[in-house]
Amino acid sequence: MTRSVALLPAAASAAIALFLAGPANASEMRCGWLQNPTPGNYWLTDRDASWTLLTQGGAEEPAGIEHLPDLSAGDYVRTNGNYGYACACMRVDTDAAENRILAIHSVEQIAIARCRNDASLLTPE
Repeated sequence: MTRSVALLPAAASAAIALFLAGPANASEMRCGWLQNPTPGNYWLTDRDASWTLLTQGGAEEPAGIEHLPDLSAGDYVRTNGNYGYACACMRVDTDAAENRILAIHSVEQIAIARCRNDASLLTPE
């Protein structure tokens, strides 16, 4: 008696392997200008892009939003009342196609001079 074994098509097998492997994007360290110009608006501008964290009335906030520090407690430039920008390094998950930060794992606010001295970064206006 012969046993018949049903094999999954190659595409289905590959899809299952990717699902079991987990997300393809690992967290990455991004350093640059962390900007909060107005209530509910945050983004990080590094040497590669401007990455949206939050927009007032926009998409849902990224996981780990609680890691964002009170920027005004560190080295900080005020541009609009209590709002402005700082220099920071963030460990994040990103969506490169949308230039969005999907998850924040950690944030370290660093000296403004570090961003000002980085020729690949334009100082925010």
